Amino acid sequence: MPIEIDPFHAITISRLAHRLRSEGRSVIHMEFGQPSTGAPAPAIAAAHDILDTDGMGYWESPGLKARIAAHYDDAYGVAVDPEQVILTCGASPAFVLALSCLFSPGDKVALARPGYVAYRNTLKALHLVPVELACGEAERFQITADAIEQLEPAPDGLIIASPANPTGTIIPPEELRAIADVCKRRCIALVSDEIYHGLSYTLPAESMLQHAPDALIVNSFSKYFSMAGWRLGWLVVPATLIDAARARMGNLFLTPPSLAQHAGLIAFDCREELEGHIHTYARNRDLLLEALPRMGLRRIAPPDGAFYIYADVGHLTNDSLAFCEALLLDTGVAIAPGVDFDPVKGNEFIRLSFAVSTDLIEEAIRRIEPWLAARAKPEAIAI
Repeated sequence: MPIEIDPFHAITISRLAHRLRSEGRSVIHMEFGQPSTGAPAPAIAAAHDILDTDGMGYWESPGLKARIAAHYDDAYGVAVDPEQVILTCGASPAFVLALSCLFSPGDKVALARPGYVAYRNTLKALHLVPVELACGEAERFQITADAIEQLEPAPDGLIIASPANPTGTIIPPEELRAIADVCKRRCIALVSDEIYHGLSYTLPAESMLQHAPDALIVNSFSKYFSMAGWRLGWLVVPATLIDAARARMGNLFLTPPSLAQHAGLIAFDCREELEGHIHTYARNRDLLLEALPRMGLRRIAPPDGAFYIYADVGHLTNDSLAFCEALLLDTGVAIAPGVDFDPVKGNEFIRLSFAVSTDLIEEAIRRIEPWLAARAKPEAIAI
């Protein structure tokens, strides 16, 4: 029998948002974790030139692999051989490669709850068993070494994300080190999703490679580099898994788009433009952190990085999907329901992406504030 996996409810919200826009409604898209900006201007210019001069085809860019490897030395002081870098069609295939290289059907893989919806569902689709660990305010919504230590029996693997989706929380260096130590001692394979690296507002995010050289690292051009639609990512594997990862990439996905690889190499050197996006996100974050408590949303996960606010709306609803649908229909603001990220408590949470322009954040606040005020009145009926 085929494995059943849950839908991605934010896609349902997005479909409704696009339908409303096609009907002439003004819609603010804060439901997906994708920058509203495009690829860096020099990368786009390079892509235009490639379109005019290169027929392209199945290809793996040696220059891009070398540039990514150099990035680990520059950013984290970690030596990575370019052959350890497997170029992928975004982070999602990189995640599939990592899981299929490490695990066999029936293996148990631990992960945080709340966490990215595709972790749980991809594990299920690959006939693996997700072991979700409840992470609340006391743990800053993150996996801890102590939680991994207490799991009996030890899981076969662990997925971490720092900064995390949907909360934006960052695991401090000392906790990363402790997690790596526990996993080494208990023979737990590590997969680290570092797709939001570069998007930090408090402490910088360290790579798990700084603490666990055998960890598999997933990353992408979709977030920091503002290239979600280009479908380009990478997986860093230890030398012992290069052949296995390359075989899976070649058979399952062939190669990433050639055009995206050319543009990605240029994007690595567009730091000034990309850092400008970070300043915008930081301003948007500040605006929301000031406005949401004023609106009655005071229980918010610490958004150390990424571009999300994960907020408790349990005093207003016990059905976050219906809540998000009503908000969109009434105000034109699209956000994501917490049930995507937490099947147990997510019915009382929402996620707002602030990876849009500041003027749209300001307009969203103007729309949401009176709507929430009406919902908070005693005579209002909770959704």
